[in-house]
Amino acid sequence: MLASTTESTSRAKDLSKQLWVADELDAPSQQCSSPKADPMLVLKVMKSTVAETMARIHTDFRGNTFVNVPRLQPSPIISMSSTGPQVSKSTACPTPDSCFIKEPHVHRPRVAEPKILNSILDHVGNTPLVRLNTIAKKAGLECELLAKCEFFNAGGSVKDRIGKRMIEDAMASGRIKPGDTLIEPTSGNTGIGLALAAALYGFRIIITLPEKMSLEKVDVLKALGAEIIRTPTEAAWDSPESHIGVAKRLVKEIPNAHILDQYSNPSNPLAHYDGTAEEILEACGGHVDMVVMGAGTGGTLSGTARKIKEKCPDCIIVGADPVGSILAVPENLNDENRLQPYQVEGIGYDFIPQVLDRSLVDQWIKTSDQESFLIARRLIREEGLLCGGSCGSAVSAALNAAKSLKAGQRCVVVLPDSTRNYMSKFLSDDWMYEHGYVADVSKNMLSSTWWAKKNVSELLLQAPVTITPDLTCKEAVDILKKEGFDNLPVVADDNSIVGVVSEGNLIAQLMPGRVHPTDAVEKAMFRQFKQVSPQTSLYELSRIFDRDHFALVVTEQKRIRKGGEAETKSVIFGVVTRIDLLTYITRHNAD
Repeated sequence: MLASTTESTSRAKDLSKQLWVADELDAPSQQCSSPKADPMLVLKVMKSTVAETMARIHTDFRGNTFVNVPRLQPSPIISMSSTGPQVSKSTACPTPDSCFIKEPHVHRPRVAEPKILNSILDHVGNTPLVRLNTIAKKAGLECELLAKCEFFNAGGSVKDRIGKRMIEDAMASGRIKPGDTLIEPTSGNTGIGLALAAALYGFRIIITLPEKMSLEKVDVLKALGAEIIRTPTEAAWDSPESHIGVAKRLVKEIPNAHILDQYSNPSNPLAHYDGTAEEILEACGGHVDMVVMGAGTGGTLSGTARKIKEKCPDCIIVGADPVGSILAVPENLNDENRLQPYQVEGIGYDFIPQVLDRSLVDQWIKTSDQESFLIARRLIREEGLLCGGSCGSAVSAALNAAKSLKAGQRCVVVLPDSTRNYMSKFLSDDWMYEHGYVADVSKNMLSSTWWAKKNVSELLLQAPVTITPDLTCKEAVDILKKEGFDNLPVVADDNSIVGVVSEGNLIAQLMPGRVHPTDAVEKAMFRQFKQVSPQTSLYELSRIFDRDHFALVVTEQKRIRKGGEAETKSVIFGVVTRIDLLTYITRHNAD
């Protein structure tokens, strides 16, 4: 005898919960937590017997088990109108089979871009696929090389897709509402995508991001109304001082605050599973031989790769990972400069994000800063693509991997963002020279001046005054005033140089209340600063001063312990500023 509708529905729901798969690290497309945890992903069960539900058990190509459950109503879709965000319901399923879902996610069909956009959010997705003619030819590739130009999205990067999707999915589920506060730890581009959507949907947004991220990103975020909190670049991802740690603290302190969390949010890979991958397949006539992507949170890579693998099982997925990051597999690929800082932004991490499914990647290629930036500059000059530094990383990996492809085959490389965010970085010849990536283009112009070949040791520098990290900001201000300095090196108890505190930085931190007078000075100090030696030429020093206000003059001191063991320590010889160099030049010119 058949069970009652209410009883069978309840039993089917219980069974579906038991069969829910949430593989925490290896399967991002199943990382949805339980139906109870996320109302948007609750399976909608029609009247059914347990036997009928059991008959719908489905095992995918990776061996993960799901229940195919028909849903009464497709998920609501958020759209913009002149009166604000609107929630609309999709039409009923035309046939029972079309209502079956094979995984506990809400998918969205691709929508063609209208001729007149209802809002700028309609210009997220549907980015062009462009043939790279010159670079492919110079690399000697036989295959066709295509670039998926994600910098054509409204906010200038691939992260616009997930910013829009995470907010709209969270609104549809009832998790967030306009007026709430969204907090997101990000390298910048996700923040811009979120801030763009938040501005239209009426959310307050706070972005925490590491200090190394470009000033251009910060300026764009501020223009979109985001509040910015910078965190130490060197802070480990799980430390309270990291951009992730600060975001977790703030969400506990601010009422109605939410972290949508790109690192674990299933809407991240789903945006690419439903969007980016489908666009690539449609443009390529349903077939592609290789897809190359950089890996950051892993959403672009995992979502795109999963859909591509479903439609083109033989397609080779290549992941680009910067030297210093630990995302690549096998692990020994990450040994070179493991966890050391790198300059490329937006890809690589010192931990494995939850949405990154590394099992989908057939080949990992490590990329260097220098090669990434040089190729990014070539993409601009030779192909006319105004792309960012991580685009160079992806194309570098593609040029390497695509050598295995033959004529008639096709390689697609995803270009994540634009030059807009890096005007003061890799686009600048001076910046590239300072970091050792290119030869000095203006050396001939200045090297003939009388002072250029003189050394820093010729400057009349005062003996330095150093402070310890535990001094308060108030004490540091008092010392600056008493000693007449603008900068104070911060030296730890083991004599290692950990930072510099400056008058300007203290003002910038104390005035808006980011730090308090009683806080330890380590909260307000610069952790990134230039170092020179007494033998550094004044020409090289002048190039540093094109971007920085000061530099530490450091000498190496060798200390030999009992038993002959030697160790080398960096000792501060002085702090040199622009005014020191100007004083030297003008005084000698006068003489």
